Amino acid sequence: MSAFTTVAAYAPDGVGLLAVGVVTEVFGPHGEGVPGFDLALCADRPGPVRTDGGIPLSVPYGLDRLASADLVIALPGANFRTPPGPAVLAAFQDAHARGALVAAHCVGAFTLAAAGLLDGRRATTHWRFAELLARRHPEVTVDATALYVDEGAIATGAGAAAGFDLCLHLLRREHGAALANAVARDVVLPSHRDGGQAQYLAAPAPETGRDEHLAEVLAWARAHLHEPLTVTELARRAVMSRRTFARRFTAATPHAWLRELRLSGAEELLETTDLSVEETARRVGYGSAAVLREQFVRRRGVPPRTYRRTFTSTP
Repeated sequence: MSAFTTVAAYAPDGVGLLAVGVVTEVFGPHGEGVPGFDLALCADRPGPVRTDGGIPLSVPYGLDRLASADLVIALPGANFRTPPGPAVLAAFQDAHARGALVAAHCVGAFTLAAAGLLDGRRATTHWRFAELLARRHPEVTVDATALYVDEGAIATGAGAAAGFDLCLHLLRREHGAALANAVARDVVLPSHRDGGQAQYLAAPAPETGRDEHLAEVLAWARAHLHEPLTVTELARRAVMSRRTFARRFTAATPHAWLRELRLSGAEELLETTDLSVEETARRVGYGSAAVLREQFVRRRGVPPRTYRRTFTSTP
């Protein structure tokens, strides 16, 4: 099946406003140069839907839009402890049966579990409700530590902001790093986050909003990946001690951030140019092609040439 272009997100009663924002930010329009998606927000029937913030949301589509979308997403709702009606369950079962990619954000995983789509699979949900999901559905292997779990035809994401991790991962998986990185930049987010998971979620960008000078230093680093950058040099340019500089990173180390910056840069070069692996390694600051291969296999699961064959946009 080709990469998805149409997306349908199911909004149950009490749908999370953040979850709606996640799918519209990731799959909505992003301006010139970034291909868009046909995104439809759906409910049991068109009309107003209550949100978790008490603000009614006008949803233009009913369940029929789930029948044709390439990617179907179950969003979290306030009443997730009560299984949805037969029509909703059938819509997700039919989507999976016809080959659509099915995903769930946060407690939306309860919808997929109720539909039987997570039986025999790994899945995740908001950590607060992971035990409940495992207790109600013992046939599901629940991973409460993962930001997302990718089971191929079905993917689940953890709570709140982890919806971005899930959606950006699906973009990267189906459309490649260049598009995922472009969308992440547009919404001012890292395209990967380091959660120590088997998915090799990469390190988040450091906190820069409070320090324009720090943001300039990190932008300089992105433009000089081919140089032997060190944390000491970056701290010096930021006019900080190494310890102070490291503390400005919200959930990663400067070393991890640099590593993921180099890997992300390598992905884009592999996708969009015909440079050799050796030259790609040099341009992103690795000492040799062997080092790049080792890092790529360890953190992306495949060697650079295999990645290129999958995602290349060059003739």
